[in-house]
Amino acid sequence: MAAPDSRRLRADAQRNRDRLLDAAVRAFSQEGPDVTLDAIAKDAGVGIGTLYRHFPTREALVEAAYRNELGRLCDAAADLLRTMPPDEATRAWMDRFVDYMTTKQGMAGALRAVIASGGNPYEQSRDRLTATMTTLLRAGAAAGTVRSDVEPGDVLVSLSGVPLAAGEPAQREQARRLLDLLMDGLRFGATSAD
Repeated sequence: MAAPDSRRLRADAQRNRDRLLDAAVRAFSQEGPDVTLDAIAKDAGVGIGTLYRHFPTREALVEAAYRNELGRLCDAAADLLRTMPPDEATRAWMDRFVDYMTTKQGMAGALRAVIASGGNPYEQSRDRLTATMTTLLRAGAAAGTVRSDVEPGDVLVSLSGVPLAAGEPAQREQARRLLDLLMDGLRFGATSAD
């Protein structure tokens, strides 16, 4: 009987952690780095003690929230490739990338505080994003729908500029057009490049 209870507690703990991470992203993105941890715990529907059990410092929470967003973005590629043709999966992932970048910009103050305290929330970002983009591009090249001569890092740099060029979230239509243009460039000559 002890085993089912312990599994239930682990599931509850994971659910609480996930709620805290979601609440932290919202709070740091919308309210800035000075939002109280009490407000984050309340938004997540847990007590402050639960927050501190999972994240002993503000910096640990910020870093975990950012890395969780990065993980969601990178993990989404495999799911998209399972359900869509590679070029469509790549385009859908691009939308998620813009959302990720917008969140990252919103969390900039909180992330700077982590760096100032000696942390490095970006330590794995480049490698994970490059690996994800490589997977998407290779799948597209293998299917003949995406050029095979494109560097993943170049695509990521181009993608990073979209939220900056499009401005506020209200300019989502322009971001969509810019992503479509980038995707058209990836498709151009896809069959002849192979």
